[in-house]
Amino acid sequence: MTRSATAYLSRRQVLTSISAAGLLISFRLTAKADSLTAKAKVTPGPRPLNAFIRIAPDGVVTIMAKNPDMGQGVRTALPMIIAEELDVAWDQVRIEQADAGEKIYGSQLSANSQVVRTSFTDMRRVGAAGRSILIDAAARTWKCPASECRTEPGRVIHGPTGRTALYGSLVTACEGIAAPALDSVKLKDAKDFRILGKPVAQYDTARIVTGAPLFGIDVRRPGMLYAVCERAPVFGAKVLSADLVAARAVKGVRDVFIIDGKVPTKEGFNTARGMLHSSVAVVADSWWTANKARRLLKIKWADHPTSKQSSAGYAEQAAALFKAPPHETTRRDGDVEAALASSDKTLEAQYTYPFLAHVCMEPMNCTVEITNGKAEVWSPTQWPEPQRQSVAELLGIPVEDVTLHATRCGGAFGRRAWDDSLNEATLIAKRMQAPIQVLWSREDDLRHDFYRPAGFHRFRGGVDKDGAISAWHDHGITFGEVGSAVFGGWLPDWLFPARFIHNCRVDTSYIPLGVPTGNLRAPVSNAVCFAAQSFIDELAHAAGADPVAFRLKLLGDRKFAGVVDLDAYDASRARGVLKAVAEMAGWPRREALGERIGMGVAFECSHAGYFAEVVQVKVDADGCVRPLKVWVAGDVGSIIVNPSGAINQVQGAVLDGLSTALYQIITVENGAVVQENFNSYRLMRMAEAPPVEVKFVLTDNPPSGLGEPALPPVIPALTNAIYAATGKRVRSLPIQPQMLKG
Repeated sequence: MTRSATAYLSRRQVLTSISAAGLLISFRLTAKADSLTAKAKVTPGPRPLNAFIRIAPDGVVTIMAKNPDMGQGVRTALPMIIAEELDVAWDQVRIEQADAGEKIYGSQLSANSQVVRTSFTDMRRVGAAGRSILIDAAARTWKCPASECRTEPGRVIHGPTGRTALYGSLVTACEGIAAPALDSVKLKDAKDFRILGKPVAQYDTARIVTGAPLFGIDVRRPGMLYAVCERAPVFGAKVLSADLVAARAVKGVRDVFIIDGKVPTKEGFNTARGMLHSSVAVVADSWWTANKARRLLKIKWADHPTSKQSSAGYAEQAAALFKAPPHETTRRDGDVEAALASSDKTLEAQYTYPFLAHVCMEPMNCTVEITNGKAEVWSPTQWPEPQRQSVAELLGIPVEDVTLHATRCGGAFGRRAWDDSLNEATLIAKRMQAPIQVLWSREDDLRHDFYRPAGFHRFRGGVDKDGAISAWHDHGITFGEVGSAVFGGWLPDWLFPARFIHNCRVDTSYIPLGVPTGNLRAPVSNAVCFAAQSFIDELAHAAGADPVAFRLKLLGDRKFAGVVDLDAYDASRARGVLKAVAEMAGWPRREALGERIGMGVAFECSHAGYFAEVVQVKVDADGCVRPLKVWVAGDVGSIIVNPSGAINQVQGAVLDGLSTALYQIITVENGAVVQENFNSYRLMRMAEAPPVEVKFVLTDNPPSGLGEPALPPVIPALTNAIYAATGKRVRSLPIQPQMLKG
């Protein structure tokens, strides 16, 4: 399979510079092919914002992590890749987080499980280029051909004589050596890897478990003030009037004022930049004081059209839309109606899933300091460069005058790609002429999110006499306008099982929405996989077929190159993980599990990763659902960069998916979210988490990411297991125990 690259390395983009501090190796990522002729340069000293590798005289190697880490381990994984090709022992590596600077580092977006997928080869070349420079430096010192030299961790060795030079001792000898062409550097054979494929502890683990300052919420600046904002409960509403007297009288309060909101018109709330909630800001010496004063605010909010919207209303509109012709047909293969008429058996079912919140453990926050017309920002962001640009635009200064430090994120799942808290902090810092930290409460975080959109599907399907799917019709209802779904609510016409069924039709209808939406872990797949894989299971049982065998037959041996980055599909990889997980779980023995215990299976290709999962569940007589164990088989390419981090990601994604299926729902009433905190937005407890067994199926494909793809299949695997245990279908989430009693 060919990897779709989104950035390219120019051929001579490894720059070397020498200083007393050591050797600095850096490069620039660019999407412009005409930059491939750029030549290497020797700079007079280190350029910290353009550095990837820095070697000190004592041999310690500092590697810049270009992408923010939100728990997915990328701050460890990318430096591992560089260190492997540089050929340095991991215990000699130190890691620093890069500031925002896409002109230097290329894309710094941590999302869509794309970081390893798009950076693996680039980072290998960076490390290999550094190794090449060190070899050339040693060869020049020894006055021998570079071809006679090789490396071992942290040193260059001259083959014929056995002479050795430590990397640190070669720092000054590197001066004037031209950087090699990055697309021609020699990369290691995978069999020689010393770091990649070996379990490595996350670089920040010790600091996390000891509570060391690390996250955005931990930032402290001299003279820093704290700010909270009371936002409109109805999305988009503005302040009509406000009595601020009592709040201003609280000791320690510095200012209380109204912020006029900004919402882009056509896209509504669905933009990565420029969003600003209408609110009343309270600035104080401490967060507790600001929050205390906030409770004394008396605000009247202006009427807003969104106040007429509700979850119940959305469901009523969806029911009406199912009875009407669809707004658009996005796929029409074969003749679905004729195929249904001639099918041996036909089924029809409706599936629904709710709005969901991100609920990052670290609430939204940002710290901004403005000095002499320049801004310094500390943000737990997963997309640094757009935030840097937002600050520049709000302050009316060049983007070069904004320094944005990407702090460790206490979870993100897509939420931290938006900059609303940063915009608040920037405007307040400008007004107060002091460092400002905006910190949201848990209630703020839950009631002012960019939610995973709800959705509705009416399926019709048929199976023929041979037990194969003969027809598939999905009328999906999402939010937005015809031809333009809200952010995160897309229903692409290529979602599985489209392309795998000769007679297939995909229709879409739309409901207008005033609620802000966005991507949540495994966007689109986290919802649609539940509906599609559940209905496939229904068809398998209607055909009297084994659910695993039925899916294998449906997949066949087809392969689709795809038009966009994420719609490629290789059926052999899906078949591989399905077979692997069935073997892991002892699938043929599932009939002997016991009363009200069942196994269910599902699979998905999501964000270039192929995952199949089996859930074993027990449903108590009172309807309580207890997952007993989950087996996971995943194919994310030819190598697992860091097995320790990879297993952590898969297990976390599985538990995240189970939690959403069992408990989580955002309900809208009168244009506002009902849920306020974890007492009303339930998460899975540690004691409820089942064991998760993980196996990676290695294939000859480029490595891809792990943050998203393990989540989608676990939800339908769970609901399919519930059917196996009780004979009752779950077609609406979250699971309602009263439906499963008996």
